[in-house]
Amino acid sequence: MTQWISAGQLVKIIKDEKEFAIVDVREQGDFSKAHILLSSCIPLSRMELEVTERIPRVTTRIILVDDGPLDPLGLAERAVERLRALGYDKVSVLEGGIDGWRNEGLELYSGVNVLSKAFGEFVETTYHTTHITAPELKVKLEQGENLIVFDARPREEYHRMSIPGAINVPGGELVYRFFETVQDSETHVIINCAGRTRSIIGAQSLINAGVPNPVFALKNGTMGWHLAGFHLEHHQDRTAPIPSANNLEKARAHVTGIVERFGVKRIDYRTLESWMKNADERTVYVLDVRLPEEYESARLEGSRNAPGGQLIQATDEYMAVRNARVVLVDDNEIRAVMAASWLIQMGWPHVFVLSGGITTGELIQGSQTPKPPEQRNAPGISVAELRHVLDSHNNSVLIDFATSRQYQDCHIPSAVWIIRSRLQLDIKKISDADMLILTSPDGVLADLAAADMNEMFPDIPVRILEGGTRAWIKAGLPTESGMMHALSPVCDVWYKPYESKDAAEKAMKAYLDWEVALIDQIRRDDTIPFRAYPRRGFSGA
Repeated sequence: MTQWISAGQLVKIIKDEKEFAIVDVREQGDFSKAHILLSSCIPLSRMELEVTERIPRVTTRIILVDDGPLDPLGLAERAVERLRALGYDKVSVLEGGIDGWRNEGLELYSGVNVLSKAFGEFVETTYHTTHITAPELKVKLEQGENLIVFDARPREEYHRMSIPGAINVPGGELVYRFFETVQDSETHVIINCAGRTRSIIGAQSLINAGVPNPVFALKNGTMGWHLAGFHLEHHQDRTAPIPSANNLEKARAHVTGIVERFGVKRIDYRTLESWMKNADERTVYVLDVRLPEEYESARLEGSRNAPGGQLIQATDEYMAVRNARVVLVDDNEIRAVMAASWLIQMGWPHVFVLSGGITTGELIQGSQTPKPPEQRNAPGISVAELRHVLDSHNNSVLIDFATSRQYQDCHIPSAVWIIRSRLQLDIKKISDADMLILTSPDGVLADLAAADMNEMFPDIPVRILEGGTRAWIKAGLPTESGMMHALSPVCDVWYKPYESKDAAEKAMKAYLDWEVALIDQIRRDDTIPFRAYPRRGFSGA
């Protein structure tokens, strides 16, 4: 039986000090139109793949949200059943869903990673982060002034497009690598991202750490640069070097003041071990804030990779449980301290840095990937067999459960696209079939969907493409792109402004205006956890 809670009860839970997770089970595209600020989007279609990492303790109090009475699919109630099957036993549903929250006069937010982006606007207005506009930077670059541009995004985003001459230094790396790259204290340092948040947080990180240089956030990032009519570079690979021992000590000295100012707490490895042994009683996130390649070369067992800049940029994608314990790990504490200082300001009450980092425990190699549910819901079909089936033009239907972004980029010819959670509505568009063949990028989601298909079509054979679409591509077989065979509406993904195929500039302007307006919205919301730390008494390096 479903347990329901009111919007008023949920507000009390938010303001309480106990652990809770608000989970919006709609697709990300629908979630991005209107959602509760402290909610995490874990779509019903991918629930089994994502929930155990983001809500690791099965006794966590979980509140599910969907569209409420307007939802023809009953997503939240279906999610209750799915979560219970996974062992979660404290699950309730918000009465009225998003509509119920709205009807109580409570704030709803559009976009994704909104808590982090609203925090960026809070930081800029609270600390008056210095900034520079694209035209101002363009003039300085043309005049050959003494400056350096650091792009604070992950390498993949930087590689796609960047400010001319910019060096890639992901946000969590800025203080760590700064003194190896910037030798002259007179050099002006400009931090950019695609829009605003990582520019602001990156610039303020260096300012908080007390570097001697003038530091500026590039207003509106690469989108602002593009909208100003300036050329962007593509496929660049400039990166800041790893610091020497001398410059590492300089960075370490500068984070000493960060520890004092923001009250960063440390724990030893024995304490962490104790917490991990009791993780079924209290949620513990152990997050390694180094870059992925460092993490994979040597990591603590049980830790997950969350590069510091992205952790602050998209906190809800790493941690869904509010009031959980958060332990940050690196190899020298510099990056962990910087990330901790920001999580503390974001309102996470139990944030700790592992003293000594990875040097204190036994290390393993490789990535930490969530284990998919062990099941086989339908027999497999090989790539060669599928090719024969498609060439024979029989009455089989190939169904792709990839994201719309993945499907649009590349899919097997004739494959129809559908969202797993919408099967009940959208599968009706398929005429009678002799066989249903399911695929997804690696085949895992297709396997999960097979259970749904078996229930819906007990008399039709269901097969899963072995190795998924990647196996087809690896075999060198033909693919196509576009959304020509979509059965579901494209509501599963929030598309970035520059991904807009029509009126990209208009989408960029609207996005930047939306980001700036977040500061007014959070001022109306009394559930905001952000904390300001005055500079008084700060003993920076």
